Amino acid sequence: MKELLSKISNGVKGHQDDIILIIGVILISLLSFAAGFIVARQQEKTPLRIEYNEQLKNGYCRSGDLRVIFGLETLSKRL
Repeated sequence: MKELLSKISNGVKGHQDDIILIIGVILISLLSFAAGFIVARQQEKTPLRIEYNEQLKNGYCRSGDLRVIFGLETLSKRL
């Protein structure tokens, strides 16, 4: 048991810089995730709702130069 602890201790001492670097990267990653999560929770918005419009029964809606085409209609069938 004493030999195992001695090997682990020597291994840690030999790779101390690498271990500190790995711990630093993990801590920065966790901090970045937490900050992003907090910002995302503060910016929560209502989800988009898609509703059927009774005026679009023929499949077209014209508003200025914008046209909406529903279904599998071709572009040549526009107004």
